[in-house]
Amino acid sequence: MAIILCIETATEICSVAIAKNGETIALIEDTTGNSHASKLHILVATALNEAYLEFSDLDAIAVSKGPGSYTGLRVGVSAAKGYCYALKIPLIAINTLQSLANGFWQLNNSFIGLVCPMIDARRMEVYCAIYNNTLEEVLPTQAKIIDKESFTENYNQKSIIFIGNGAAKCQTTINLANAEFNTTIRCNASYLSKLAQQAYSKNQLEDVAYFEPYYLKDFIGTVAKKLL
Repeated sequence: MAIILCIETATEICSVAIAKNGETIALIEDTTGNSHASKLHILVATALNEAYLEFSDLDAIAVSKGPGSYTGLRVGVSAAKGYCYALKIPLIAINTLQSLANGFWQLNNSFIGLVCPMIDARRMEVYCAIYNNTLEEVLPTQAKIIDKESFTENYNQKSIIFIGNGAAKCQTTINLANAEFNTTIRCNASYLSKLAQQAYSKNQLEDVAYFEPYYLKDFIGTVAKKLL
């Protein structure tokens, strides 16, 4: 049995969960957006308090590794590594898209088809992958620009549902016969709980010193239009 702190900061949602043997026993979220740096450690302390636990009770830290927001991932991974160093416990990294797919099937275990989690990457680009109901990757994680031809070559006659914060903007563009959209399922630290326990049991751990977020794309800075 393991007690694992799960951290999700890959999108606009800052979310923390405490998992015990793969089951979420506490969940704290902040959905105001762009508050990760100021709120994350407060959420962690609150979640531990709700679960009647101390930092010393933790067996591992799990973090949503990306793809996702560059800044959000940096905040989450930096915090996770700091906790691991201080507590001398292992680090577990979970693909953000896989955790989203896992969350969908936690809520919709009777769905027969494929799930495509999407994370907004600005304009008409998303980070996406496609999973079956055993969380096997049918389409590898990728950055994809969405147009009316997207997915039509291989998935036009298959039952597929698009989820995540990138799905809403694609709803009027994707043209598949059997496509569904669920824009209410967003990143959530509780979706890491089961996957983190599985990784912990299999000793699938990261090197804390060298682990980096899975950005998928290089960070591109912008120049301010007005000089201060």
